Amino acid sequence: MGVLGMVELGGALWEGPETRLGKTLWRTMDSEILAAGSSTAMKYAFTRERPAKTDDPGEWFVHGSNYSFPSAEAAFSASMVTPFVLEYAGEHPATYGLLLLPLYVGVGRVKNQAHWQTDVLAGWAIGGLSGWFAHSRETPLIVQVLPHGVVVGLKTRF
Repeated sequence: MGVLGMVELGGALWEGPETRLGKTLWRTMDSEILAAGSSTAMKYAFTRERPAKTDDPGEWFVHGSNYSFPSAEAAFSASMVTPFVLEYAGEHPATYGLLLLPLYVGVGRVKNQAHWQTDVLAGWAIGGLSGWFAHSRETPLIVQVLPHGVVVGLKTRF
């Protein structure tokens, strides 16, 4: 778990799912888990070769360690910002600026020949759909499986 994941988890535990920010943080974690699971399953299903290994973007079902499609990094970055954009952009238009993060990640993945453009586009779609699904739920999935002690949030206990 990286620094952003620790900040999300810490913020979600602190806020709990009853505040707007807390619920958004829990939804973001839901979104990231859905995007990671979906993109990983698709990587094993499609086994596309990376552009650094071949000039042919049609190298699908090659097996081995060829996991280019879809871009998990693009999916993760899109899944991370989508719940925040859907929740706050109507009131705070600057929130749309968060969409620059998946754009930056996607461009970097293509430029470094780690992914084809279609890999990144599919990753963005997976991340966006995961974020939309997580945001559309009344109660975040993770909160539903946690014991009631965590649901309150640490800041309201003191």
